[in-house]
Amino acid sequence: MKAQQFVVIGLGRFGSSLALELMEMGYEVLGIDHHEERVDEMSDHLTHAVMADATDEGIMRSLGVRNFDCGIVAIGDNMERSILAAILLKELGVKQVVAKAISVLHGRALSKLGVDRVIFPEKDMGIRVAHQLVTPHLLDYIEISKDYKIVELTVPACMDGKSLSELNTRAKYGCSIIALNRESGIIVAPTAHDHLYKGDIVVVIGSNESIDRFENGAMNEN
Repeated sequence: MKAQQFVVIGLGRFGSSLALELMEMGYEVLGIDHHEERVDEMSDHLTHAVMADATDEGIMRSLGVRNFDCGIVAIGDNMERSILAAILLKELGVKQVVAKAISVLHGRALSKLGVDRVIFPEKDMGIRVAHQLVTPHLLDYIEISKDYKIVELTVPACMDGKSLSELNTRAKYGCSIIALNRESGIIVAPTAHDHLYKGDIVVVIGSNESIDRFENGAMNEN
């Protein structure tokens, strides 16, 4: 099966980090930037890295951008260039277009242009850090919607040795443990007979209220 192909426009801190992670995951990545030094830095790490103007339709056509599965506009220093690059990706027929927004207004403009997903890296990271600061056991936080989320929590001493049937999170709290991560490996869709041990990481999905009940209840028992 052909590896999924991504084109990342803008190889600053966010774009280069994203591109490198996609490469690490086994995907093909074309990086585009109009700064020569950025392209030079990434040329040995990406499938291809090209110095080019991502707002020039002729150049983008010659690079075969329309054949890529996903285009990511990671330009963070010029709103106009970001918008023009996003428009061009959509017009060229790239299957999925994702764009980084540097402000709320920028995000609105990208959404109105039909960008499939608008991301706010600084805002999203701020939200994650805020949740980590106020929740002692929280390692990571992903908002699915306004009312639902997925969290990674470290198992505290009070839960050491307990089975999932004992915790009965769905009946007691309304949330579900969908994975366990421990030194011996990851258990996806654990059963009621699986036990938790201090230091394990549990992946929990549920409504904001149900996960709050779980954190304040089962994870804080004396």
